[in-house]
Order: sequence, then structure tokens, then C-alpha cells
Amino acid sequence: MTEPTLNYVHCPDAAEGHRMAYWQWGNPDSSHVVLCVHGLTRQGRDFDALAQGLIEKSNGELRVVCPDVAGRGQSDWLKNAQAYQLPTYAGDMLALLAQLQPTTLDWVGTSMGGLIGMAVCGTPQLPLPVPVRRLVLNDVGPVLEWKALSRIGDYLGHTGRFNSVQQAADLMWTVSSSFGPHTSAEWLALSTHMVKPLPDGSGDLTLHYDPAIAQPFKQMTEASVPESEAQLWQLYDQIQAKTLLIRGAESDLLSHQTAQAMTQRGPQAQLMEFAGVGHAPTFVAKDQIAAVASCLLE
Repeated sequence: MTEPTLNYVHCPDAAEGHRMAYWQWGNPDSSHVVLCVHGLTRQGRDFDALAQGLIEKSNGELRVVCPDVAGRGQSDWLKNAQAYQLPTYAGDMLALLAQLQPTTLDWVGTSMGGLIGMAVCGTPQLPLPVPVRRLVLNDVGPVLEWKALSRIGDYLGHTGRFNSVQQAADLMWTVSSSFGPHTSAEWLALSTHMVKPLPDGSGDLTLHYDPAIAQPFKQMTEASVPESEAQLWQLYDQIQAKTLLIRGAESDLLSHQTAQAMTQRGPQAQLMEFAGVGHAPTFVAKDQIAAVASCLLE
């Protein structure tokens, strides 16, 4: 299977609801679902290489589902920009899981996708069809370094205008080089689904996401961080799933100190660090795919 199928789920909200897109790989009838949830400005096709690697290693017995979180990719934009926050995203994942009805459920979350996973796995009363069995947190934890959040805030919401995918890819690399080494072909493949045509008929492109996702993000202040950290640690400490924590050894978002603390409390995550990579590993490199597969398929 070289291309996923595009599907949708209706998600309730304070307005008329919205439609979330998700990309599905592998056996559509498999009851073992691996849910892969992307980072803040990314989209579900980020996981193409990982999904194909997992399907191959499982002999086709998995269903890998990669949603476009609301406001990104093929999903609807929210009418209320203040809804671009964790409670909305977690609720949307519950709607998706109710539609998928897995009997075995694993979660892979990169950055924001990991925070959503912590919210879902760390809230015992949520109506999941089945508890999350394995949780992979990719370069994220309860403590997020303010310097990194400020760096992300500098480019967040600037969706740009490009005359080609290559031009967009080149610009994105200037703010994404911390993802670690990629060949030109690998980076272009990751960039292809990050753009969409502008509606003016010019043929020019823009980044795929709703610029309004920046509004609640930029309302964070350094003074508000301790309260958020306390809430995230509370969620983390309640996680029951077997947890693998992947960290880029040069990450500016997840410190080595926080990663070590995550191995000692809550689910006592197994920690794997990748040299030469910052925030965040992309799961394109074979050793990164193998690390996830070893957690989910052992």
C-alpha cells in the first residue's frame, strides 16, 4: 500500500460541529489501531514513512490512522480560534476512536500530538473504546522550555505565499533544521503535503493550516507556564500505558532533565535519544522507525 485512504469523522463543538480528516494505512478491518498524531503546524501525512514501516513489520496486520488535527490539512477550520486547544483536540480524538472502534489501541504523538495523547491517556474517566496499550511520546513532556515555545511562536501563523513546493520546502527548512539530517528527496516528501493552492486562482501555494491556530498559543506567557506544567504532570502521572519517550538529543523543547524525570514517575517511560536531532524526530530515518516498531510490535 503506497497511498493511504482519506476519511472523515464528524466532531461536535459549540457551533455546528466540524469535520476532521484522517489518513488510514494498512488493513481497514484490523482491530489493532495505531493512532499517529502530529505536531502543532504539521499534518497527518508526516507519518507516511512510519506508517509504511509499521505495516511492513506487522505483515499488514495493523491499521495505522493519522488524523489531520482541526485547522490543519484536509480538516475543517474552527469558527472559534480560541477552540484551538488541547480539550478540543482530545474531544476530536474521542470522536475518531468511537468511529474506529479498535480492540487494541496504541498512540504515537509528536510534540502537540504527544500532549493530546497525555490528555487522553491521563484522564481515566474518558469514554475510550479500549484503553491505550502503548504510548510513544515524541520529544514532548510535561515541562516545555519557554525559549523553544518563544521560537515556535515567532513563525507560527505566518503561512506565506510560494510559487512552488520546492520554494515552500526551502523556507520551511529554515525553521525546521532541528528535525535532523534529511536528504533533499526526504524533505521534499515531508513538505509536499504541507502546502495547498491559494484560493485566488494564481496557482501559488500557502501553508496548509489556519493561521488562527496561533491566537491561543500566543496568549501563553512565561508566568502561566508553571500552572500548565503542574496540570501536565498530573496527567502524566496517571498514564497506565506502557510508554516510550523519544527525544532528539539536541531538543530545545524537551530537556534531558525533564526526560529523565519522566523515566522515574508516572508510567516510568523508557527513554531513547537520537544524536544529531533536535525538536523533533520525524520518523523518516530507519532507526527511528525501528524504535517505534520495537515498542508497538514486540
